[in-house]
Amino acid sequence: MRGLYLVVALWSVVTPCGTWAGEATPNPPGLSVRKGVLTMGEKPFRGVGVNYFSLFARLLSDPKDESSLTNLAALGKANIPFVRFMCGGYWPIEQRCYLTNREAFFQRLDRVVRCAEKSHVGLIPSLFWNLPTVPDLVGEPMEALGNTNSRSISLIRDYTSDVVSRYRSSPAIWGWEFGNECNLLADLPNASEHRPQIVPELGTPELRTAKDELKFSQLRVAYQEFASTARRLDPQRLIVSGNSLPRAAAWHNANERNWTRDTSEQFSEILRRDNPDPMNAISVHIYPDQTFPAGAKSILETLSLVGEQSAASGKPLFVGEFGVSRRAGPIDDQKREFGQLLAAIEQARVPLAAVWVFDFPGQDMEWNITFQNDRVVFLKMICDVNKRLGR
Repeated sequence: MRGLYLVVALWSVVTPCGTWAGEATPNPPGLSVRKGVLTMGEKPFRGVGVNYFSLFARLLSDPKDESSLTNLAALGKANIPFVRFMCGGYWPIEQRCYLTNREAFFQRLDRVVRCAEKSHVGLIPSLFWNLPTVPDLVGEPMEALGNTNSRSISLIRDYTSDVVSRYRSSPAIWGWEFGNECNLLADLPNASEHRPQIVPELGTPELRTAKDELKFSQLRVAYQEFASTARRLDPQRLIVSGNSLPRAAAWHNANERNWTRDTSEQFSEILRRDNPDPMNAISVHIYPDQTFPAGAKSILETLSLVGEQSAASGKPLFVGEFGVSRRAGPIDDQKREFGQLLAAIEQARVPLAAVWVFDFPGQDMEWNITFQNDRVVFLKMICDVNKRLGR
């Protein structure tokens, strides 16, 4: 998720957020994993979609603003197969609607799911995109995520249960995701310099302490509570972490509290650690400016290395974000670099990938792709790949 934090601080929910629920079916639709292979129905699946970060957030902020629904329908007409989106509010003041007016909150989310069904676009909702919002909502520090008896974990269970049970029978739901790049929050040697943001007017506390310095052992508890709750209610669908590619020193961060670069073996260990059972996929985010893991000198080699671990663990790979910034140069240079990214994804036989980011005006200067700007060509390039993959 590129450059998002400076943008979302400007958002706020101004009004509280009908009820629509389906009964569970023995064989729900969506994506599943069978013998390590991503499948849709009975057939192996490969496809490329988009991140639509503000799909629900826009309605949550203003129920009269249906622009995201209009653009979701347009994605369907353009044969974009699925979107990954933030399924909730980014800040506590936005997500508080779930606690104070649950009926109105889900009425807005219902509209997203119904539009996706009508438009034949799959949805991968990411439930806890900005993870600090969870403990902030219940007045706890980040370390509470490691306590199964905490209010934070109770909120994770409740929200997961409400969302999954409400939409598990919808053909639009392709899978369930925990959050966005939460692995990058954990085990930082300089964690005191990277505590969660303090924006009291948006619902955060006025003070952060060492108790807000997340450890992966705590994050693992939150992951497993989410995934076990989702799996209990939905026995078949894809369940993913939403993680980015591990930091190049993640093993040393966790075990030695330093920034020594990990070996390829240590990288692989962390990759498996970051996507624990009952999550049944490996999640990474890939960008050209990232530091590649040891043993890789390119995007393709990185994807191949991750793919090997994916195959060995029996968990298909989801590249939840990839993309090219306008900083790459004129649009022709961006197209060339984007084509190289798509080629690497295709050559590495990545089952599932989503470009960052569609219809997000806050990132017009760098990442935004719309049907009206010059980067619309990226959508055509994605469709061309999907055609070759049989979509």
